[in-house]
Amino acid sequence: MQPTKDSVPSVCRVLAYGAEILGYVPEWGRWGWWGAIAGGAGLRHLAMLPRYRIVWGELRRTARWRTNGQMMDYRLRVKLLHKSAQLPSYAHPGDAGLDLFATVETVLEPGQSALIPTGICIQLPPGTEAQVRPRSGLALKHQVTVLNTPGTIDEGYRGEVGVILINHGVQPFGVTVGMKIAQMVIQSVVRVQVEAVAELETTARGAGGFGSTGV
Repeated sequence: MQPTKDSVPSVCRVLAYGAEILGYVPEWGRWGWWGAIAGGAGLRHLAMLPRYRIVWGELRRTARWRTNGQMMDYRLRVKLLHKSAQLPSYAHPGDAGLDLFATVETVLEPGQSALIPTGICIQLPPGTEAQVRPRSGLALKHQVTVLNTPGTIDEGYRGEVGVILINHGVQPFGVTVGMKIAQMVIQSVVRVQVEAVAELETTARGAGGFGSTGV
């Protein structure tokens, strides 16, 4: 059952509004700037008390953040295309990358690359991209990596997510259905305005490039 303004104790409503100002919960009502002050200062502290745990859980469950004055909903929407497809998932709390899983069986010969389908389409949160990166275990144990690392998935892409694997090893490598083949990291994107100028600001480094700081 969703908490409402009438069903939540007044102090919790104050906290909820403070959380809303901070960008946690957009759908609850607005109850004044005192809510912002109290919520910002004491939300986590009061959430440790038993009577407020259910409210704190609801705040975390509907977590949203403000970006450029707008509420951002950081949910990754995933469409499964095949019965063998799996949702991307974090292996451990605090992990940056979501595991991606293969939906086909194939063998990569030494030096060979192949596009491995994952059986999913995704809808990224606004203002983000997905970066497809190698798995360290595959690289270390089998010399298998992502060829175009990091592969970029743009926000507007709605096709199937595929991973280009390459076998740098000396032995054939077998890909199986359900195997973790890569990890996907969701990142914010900064869009810029491109401007042609006659001169650039000078720096101490200047034009020093490849090898300029030593081998």
